[in-house]
Amino acid sequence: MKRFGFFVVALAFVLFVGACAPAPTPAPPTTAPAAKPTVAPTTAPAPAPTPTSIRAALTSGCHLILSTTTSTADSGLLAFILPDFEKKSNCKVDVIAVGTGQAIQIGQKGDADVLLVHDRAREDQFVKDGNTKERFDVMYNDFIVVGPKNDPAKITGVTMGADALKAIANAKAAFMSRGDGSGTHAAEMRIWASVNISPTKDLQWYNSLGQGMGETLLSSNEKGAYTIADRGTWLSMTGKLPNLVVLVGGNDISQNKDKALFNPYGLMAVNPDKFKGINAEKANEFVKWMLSVETQKMIGSYKDKTGQILFYPHAKQ
Repeated sequence: MKRFGFFVVALAFVLFVGACAPAPTPAPPTTAPAAKPTVAPTTAPAPAPTPTSIRAALTSGCHLILSTTTSTADSGLLAFILPDFEKKSNCKVDVIAVGTGQAIQIGQKGDADVLLVHDRAREDQFVKDGNTKERFDVMYNDFIVVGPKNDPAKITGVTMGADALKAIANAKAAFMSRGDGSGTHAAEMRIWASVNISPTKDLQWYNSLGQGMGETLLSSNEKGAYTIADRGTWLSMTGKLPNLVVLVGGNDISQNKDKALFNPYGLMAVNPDKFKGINAEKANEFVKWMLSVETQKMIGSYKDKTGQILFYPHAKQ
C-alpha cells in the first residue's frame, strides 16, 4: 500500500475566495456503526495553489489531486479513509485542504481532479457551468457555536444560531471568524445577515482571522472568544480546547434544533472534456469508491474518543 501523504505546495501559492449554502436537513442515522477507530491527529491545511504548474510539480506515478475543505483534513477523516483508496487504486491522493470557496476555485481552473466540499450554492453553480458532470451527496454533519465557559454573552440555553450571534454582538463579546471565504465562514455570514448585522474588522470584538477551522478554534480557546465550527473538527480537537464549550447545537447532531446549522458535503469529479490533464479515470474511480457502501460505512465509523460520529454517511447507496 502506498503511504498516505498530503501534497506539499510551494510557498508562493495564494488563496482564493468562496461561499456556501446548506441543503434541507435529513434525519441523522439512528444507530452508529459498530467500528470505533482511533481519531487521527489533526493535520494542518496546505495553502492553496496558483492556477498553474500543480501537475508539473507531481512526481512520477499515478496521482489524484483532491481539492477539499480544511474540515476533512483537520478532523483527521482523510487520513483515516484515504489509505484504503490508495491501496485499491494503486494511486496516491494529493490533498489540497483549503477553505471550500478556494477549493472550488481550484476546480474551476482545472487544477484538481476531484472536489470534496461543503458549499451547496457554489457546487450547484459548478455543475451549471459545466465544470463537473454531476454532484453527489456524500456525508454531512452540523455547525455549532462554541465559546468560553464563563459565557459573557449569556447564550447558554439558546437554540438558534441567529439569536446567539445577536447576543454576542450586543455584548460586544470577542468573536473569532475564519474570515477565509470557506463554507463555515459563509454559513456564519448568512446568520449575521439574518439578524441584520454586518460585522467588520473595524469592530474591536470581531476578529477575522483568514485561517482554517483548526487554527480558528485554537485562537478562540486562547483568547476566550466565541466562534462557529463544524462539529467534526470540534470533536477531533476538544482535547486541545479546554477553555471552550458547545453553547448552541447540543451535545450531538440530534440535539441541534437549528436547520440553518446543517452542513452537507458534496463530491464532484472535474470535467475532463473542459480541462486538459484531468485524471478522469481515477477521479471517477474515487467518486465510486467514496459513494460505495463500504466507504460510507467507514466514514460513519470514524468517531471521537467518546464514540460520537464526526461525519454521517449521506450517499444514496
